[in-house]
Amino acid sequence: MIDDKFWLDYPACLAQLERRLRESAPGRIQLLTGPRQVGKTTLMLELREGLGGAAIYAAMDGPEAALPGFWERMWNEAERIAGSDTAVLLLDEIQHLPDWAHRLKGAWDRARRRRLRIHIVATGSSALHVDRGSRESLAGRFERLVLSHWSARALAEAFRISPKQAVQEVVRAGSYPGAFSIRNDPARWRAYVRDAIIEPAIGRDILALSAVRKPALLRQVFAVSVSSPAEIVSLQKIQGQLQDAGALETVAHYLQLLGEAFLVAPLEKHASRPARRRAAPPKLVTLNNALLSAMDPRGFPDPESDPKRFGVWVENAALAFAWNQGQRVSYWREEPFEVDAVVEGSWGAWAIEVTTGSFVSSDARGLAEFTRRNPRYRPLLLSDLDQLDAARRTGMEAMTWDQFLLAGPPS
Repeated sequence: MIDDKFWLDYPACLAQLERRLRESAPGRIQLLTGPRQVGKTTLMLELREGLGGAAIYAAMDGPEAALPGFWERMWNEAERIAGSDTAVLLLDEIQHLPDWAHRLKGAWDRARRRRLRIHIVATGSSALHVDRGSRESLAGRFERLVLSHWSARALAEAFRISPKQAVQEVVRAGSYPGAFSIRNDPARWRAYVRDAIIEPAIGRDILALSAVRKPALLRQVFAVSVSSPAEIVSLQKIQGQLQDAGALETVAHYLQLLGEAFLVAPLEKHASRPARRRAAPPKLVTLNNALLSAMDPRGFPDPESDPKRFGVWVENAALAFAWNQGQRVSYWREEPFEVDAVVEGSWGAWAIEVTTGSFVSSDARGLAEFTRRNPRYRPLLLSDLDQLDAARRTGMEAMTWDQFLLAGPPS
């Protein structure tokens, strides 16, 4: 995860942008990236509606954007509005504008020189493209926001469902808002996730912009990663499951690219020495459980007939939630002890163990040992509701995993 980004879900991201657009103009360019199909365009249209005539919205992937002089006409209109009001230029899918980073740099510098009251907000579905362009051309001129995968709470508020149902949806079918209305049609839902999310993220974003010499190998690394949710997997084991041969460095690079595309996060081991962190195998977390459901031919695991796989999906959802909320997430393992997640960030410092089904005191052994060695971390047990009393008898803080997926750890 890149620490200079501000990670927010939809309601928080909208509120943050509204606050920043009330600041004196010209402020820094607001550069909004994030996973595909999480509502970036919807958010821009909602901003336009709230701003009224002061806003200029343009989709850079629309046919009109390809016409000669389109950019110049749009900027001239922003300057005209700035003569009597604060103009807001909303640029959607900015990566489709030729030489977009240099154009934004020139526009922002002009606005600063002439003290024009113009705010600029730009989005990009291709996070890899936008991040690279901003680093190369817009240094000191922009602030990055990540509209992350939706949380259970955001899902409940947007679709007016109960918090309990929202949590179940997040674990079972993920949280892509565009897929919510068709979740009860499995074939159609699965096609949407694959065609609107997975294929564009891999085929358009990663393959179009990165030096991927073996596209088939990249797709295989993704498939193997999604089939191993919340699992510590050595690069050698991943390599052994691939049909195409690839060096370990290539496999590690492809895992990094999948993380930058908001698909899979390869968690590092928590260790005091950087060399030990790098040498340890990653723990693979799929960043939205919809990807698990779409790629697993068995579909969603039933908690009664397949409790082990269900527990893995719950753990994956919990770790993905922490990552998507902008926390630094790692894992810890020193045989025979292990901790599911070590979390640091705005939530504080936590060591978290996720359990489903019957809770026994031995489930907390790794947590107890880790926090003994690292006392600045607060231990937290996540369990089923009917096992909460048993978890609390360990003397550690405990909450249900449902509540964690709604609100994070105790404040």
